[in-house]
Amino acid sequence: MHPATQKLAPADEANLVLDHVGQVNVFLVAGLLGPGGFLAPDGTPDMARLRAILRERIAELPALRKRAARVGRRHHWIESIPDVEHHVRLVEPVDGLAGLQNRCAELMGQPLAADRPLWEILVVPGATARGPGVVLRIHHAVADGMTAAVIVQQLFDPGEPGETAGNEPQTHGLAEARRYRPRDDPRRTLLRLGIGLRRIRKTLWGHAVGGTVLLGERSANHGVAFLRAEIEALEATVRPQGATVNDALLGAAAAGFRAALIAAGEPVPAWLPVSEPVALRRRGTAGNQVGVMLVRLPLGEPDPDERLRLIAAQTREEKPLARDQGTLEFMRGPIGARIMDRLARRQHLVGGFVTNVPGPEGTFLIAGAPVIALWPVAVLAGNVRLGVAAVSYAGSLCCGIHFDASNVQGDVFAQAMGEELARLGR
Repeated sequence: MHPATQKLAPADEANLVLDHVGQVNVFLVAGLLGPGGFLAPDGTPDMARLRAILRERIAELPALRKRAARVGRRHHWIESIPDVEHHVRLVEPVDGLAGLQNRCAELMGQPLAADRPLWEILVVPGATARGPGVVLRIHHAVADGMTAAVIVQQLFDPGEPGETAGNEPQTHGLAEARRYRPRDDPRRTLLRLGIGLRRIRKTLWGHAVGGTVLLGERSANHGVAFLRAEIEALEATVRPQGATVNDALLGAAAAGFRAALIAAGEPVPAWLPVSEPVALRRRGTAGNQVGVMLVRLPLGEPDPDERLRLIAAQTREEKPLARDQGTLEFMRGPIGARIMDRLARRQHLVGGFVTNVPGPEGTFLIAGAPVIALWPVAVLAGNVRLGVAAVSYAGSLCCGIHFDASNVQGDVFAQAMGEELARLGR
């Protein structure tokens, strides 16, 4: 084999399968920039300086110097020097933070160029009065959320130091995934096999969610909303209750789902299952190494503190099981992914997605310009019409809500979720 090519790991190739018309399988993170470095005091960007600095970083990041191409029956990574003029671009200005949210919504419907390395960085003027926004997009075939976070840390500079992100130890941090080593004995192997068979059966025939506005064919009208909450304040409230920041995120999402269903005139179910990725111990070269945890959000419970307790009890039990079981069976290769992609368009196993990625210990600079805020945006897949992504950054839990704006009242969801995060933060 030519040294400049490498066969995609099966889990990474599975993520190529999931990118098609109506479903752009791209990880997006949006930020706000302050003056400094490549930004003049008035916020004007020096794109030549930005590209020169990033060109040096890209040279040290193999993940950003390869494109996917079919070789025979499989896809291979082929070494490809990125055209930095294309991959790092200045785009049309927006009108404030709302404009940046709308731009991110548009981008969630636009595929990356398949004949180039699968990433881009966009500088977006007008996001704030002091400086532009920045948007990084990386295809999920290149990286899952954890791997993308590592790439970001290598691509950008460290800014102000800070304490370890408050959601990292309790959710699905890479350090915890590395520490977690399941025992390897016949009984555990049989247990994993049994769990795997049950997960396959649930995927094929699961019907835990009834007919709802949250599921169905999606329109091309995407919506995105950003939220922030102080991690330290959340921890002070939820830790005495035996819960984590990730449990608080799920509890706030439950408040959002309740509000969205009520606004749609639908009955609120007792439970709404959602899926949440769980980082696995890193092995091999695959950029995607995640398991899946199913969490039943107790929407029928009117007391938000009791909802939080019920969620925490589930995640304490389900997260180790998800880690032990590993990657979802249908995402271990492209054939399974094709089957799952078809099933997912009609599934009633989950009603939404929630993902939570630990951020850096401090803050970032990009070519000397401080990144003063950061939000991730999750992919919507199958027939799911709303998903929540979160990352810890600069002492805040930063949440991006992605929804089908023609079918789900995402603004109602965001308001209710934000109010619950604020309540927990008090």
